[in-house]
Amino acid sequence: MNKAEGNTRLTALIITYNEIGYIERCLESIAFADEIVVVDSFSTDGTYEYLLEQPNVRVIQHPFENFTLQKSFALTQASNDWVLFLDADEVVPGALRREIQDTIAGNTDHAAFWFYRQFMFAGKPLRFSGWQTDKNYRLFRRSKARFTDRKIVHETLEVDGSSGILQERLIHYCYKNYEDYRSKMLHYGRLKAREDFFREKGFNYFFMMLKPLWKFFNHYILRLGILDGRKGMVICYLNALGVLERYRELKKLEQKNELAYYLLMP
Repeated sequence: MNKAEGNTRLTALIITYNEIGYIERCLESIAFADEIVVVDSFSTDGTYEYLLEQPNVRVIQHPFENFTLQKSFALTQASNDWVLFLDADEVVPGALRREIQDTIAGNTDHAAFWFYRQFMFAGKPLRFSGWQTDKNYRLFRRSKARFTDRKIVHETLEVDGSSGILQERLIHYCYKNYEDYRSKMLHYGRLKAREDFFREKGFNYFFMMLKPLWKFFNHYILRLGILDGRKGMVICYLNALGVLERYRELKKLEQKNELAYYLLMP
């Protein structure tokens, strides 16, 4: 094992944009990290100013183009090989903190670890609605992983080596209020449309009608969102709205491309 592989120091990374009300408890929960680096995409709600006041945080402002590029940039700012990459609305509870520390100290052979997440809706647990089996890479060796450039939203980590799964759950405060979550889903939908457009996936009216309905039915009925009551109805509806926005935006991108083509014709 070389020196880099034997390093047990940890860098926590976060990307932010207007995260006041969330970033505070996230930072508190990762105070155990040896280094905390936050890449902010020019927040307007005081997030950047708040981060500047935190003595244990190194904050960098960097323009946002898409999630993959922003996270890839953040990764280059880490000083340590072990990286804990969190969203600003995620919190590491005590039991998970101890599991992370024990995992790194144990000289594991794994290059990365999946985390299961407990979703929170306005401060209360969301137990179903399609999120009950959600898991993401959050802990990994920087030297063994990179974010693939094939996706610009729901970024994907490519890992050179084996992966493990931590048992304790990360807490994800996904839902602040209706307008905030709606805005987030519409934003994701537009980014996904750009991804489809550049991969030459054409707009289709049939899919525009079918896929949002399937998304709602799948999460609300098949994935038991109905058992989450009103919370499940709201989350499943807004997730389906994000899919609809993806096709609306894809149609607009194709129309703009066609217009540009005709304008450039001799």
